[in-house]
Amino acid sequence: MSIRWKFLLSYAAMLVVPLLLLIITAMLMSIVYHGDVQSLKSTYESKFEGMEENDTRNLIKHTFLQNTDLLTDTAFLNELSADMLKKNTSVYIRSEDQTLFASEDLKLKQGLIDHLPGYKGDRSHIEPIRQQFNNEWYQVGQFDLLSKDAKPVSIFFLTPIDPLVQFVRTFFPTLFLITLVILVLTHTLLTKYMSRRIIRPLLELRKATKRVTEGDLDFQVEINGKDELGQLGMAFEEMRYRLQQSILIQQQYETNRKELITNISHDLKTPITAIKGYVDGILEGIADSPEKNEKYMRTIAAKAGEMDHLINELFLYSKLDMQKLPFSFESVRIIPFLNDWAEELKVELEKQEVALNIEMTGGEEVWVTVDRDSFKRVLGNIIQNSLKYMDKLEKKITVHSGQEAAQFILTIEDNGPGIPPEATEHIFERFYRGEQSRNTHTGGSGLGLAIAKQIIAGHGGMIYANSTEGIGTIIYIALPIVKGDIGDEPNHIDC
Repeated sequence: MSIRWKFLLSYAAMLVVPLLLLIITAMLMSIVYHGDVQSLKSTYESKFEGMEENDTRNLIKHTFLQNTDLLTDTAFLNELSADMLKKNTSVYIRSEDQTLFASEDLKLKQGLIDHLPGYKGDRSHIEPIRQQFNNEWYQVGQFDLLSKDAKPVSIFFLTPIDPLVQFVRTFFPTLFLITLVILVLTHTLLTKYMSRRIIRPLLELRKATKRVTEGDLDFQVEINGKDELGQLGMAFEEMRYRLQQSILIQQQYETNRKELITNISHDLKTPITAIKGYVDGILEGIADSPEKNEKYMRTIAAKAGEMDHLINELFLYSKLDMQKLPFSFESVRIIPFLNDWAEELKVELEKQEVALNIEMTGGEEVWVTVDRDSFKRVLGNIIQNSLKYMDKLEKKITVHSGQEAAQFILTIEDNGPGIPPEATEHIFERFYRGEQSRNTHTGGSGLGLAIAKQIIAGHGGMIYANSTEGIGTIIYIALPIVKGDIGDEPNHIDC
């Protein structure tokens, strides 16, 4: 629910809720006052038009007290009753227990007459009282006097009472206090509700903003709801999270940059030191024969070549990392492509006395999108990495192929020393090399597998490794199939 509707409903509730509570309270009090709610019906059926108290006193003073014979004058009494009934008031005159006169409407209300008060004394005036008959209430005014023959006479004026008016007159102070209490409670509760739903989230956002400006991002904004404030809270939390991640990434980039400089310095220092040593040997005359001089020069050239190769690897990795190396993709039948590559590789491996086993079966019609040169570089880097660490007398590399769902899986397995389990997940990181391999015997830039991972990622594929110490290492390359034997039964490769 939007904030606009919340405000509108809260304002409406501030009007409707007190009104409903007041009506319910009034009805409950009317039940206590009247005994039931049936008499409230008269609120809509009758109006109070009875005589005022002063008028009745003047009537008694100027008529009956001056001429007691009028108490038995039927013509006068009928005329008086007709005038009084116009004002919604009935007349009843009683002498001792005998009825001297009764208005027409009282003849059917004997129960009301029977419960009228007794004679109080000559010329006494009784303040009006309330008296109930059936579901109707009457205001009864009583005046007592003596007749001409000294008999006690009571004159009653009975006026129907509007129950609501009487109720309000009786309970107005109570209703007023109840109304005030209801208004205060309603406004307090609604204000508290709106404070919790609107003001508190705003204060939470203000506190969160202050923490962000102070550089503190290690917290979480918890503002629930589907209204505008809830959406604002979620947007603020998303902003805070992304800003925090951006700072963490920036810190990681800074750490990586420092590590890169350290690693470059380390890898360049070895060939530079060797070049300086051989140059000094030539300058100092240690190479005192043409054969030694040629040997020193060739060593210097080899070390310079290592430096050139390292710089090229760094340049290539930087371009891949910044996604500035363009790929020339094309769809190729992957098995024939790999067979051609394997034939070329077999010749090179035979020179190094390494056996190459090709076990690519099935999927001859599978097509994969690759950049030929970049993909060959990935394969070359993997092979070179395997050759660099082989320590067996019978060196062997095996190439498998297969399908898994909509992916073509290529595996390159060697029988080298293997990789410790804790190092397997790090071998595709740049400059990562085990300490036992950081020596002049194995060499290497430490970027080969990192470059391979970047290229495969650019192809929309994955590269990962599985290794067992003392047995060897398996490198897996998974590439999406664009067409071919996708629906064929796959040749699963166990990882």
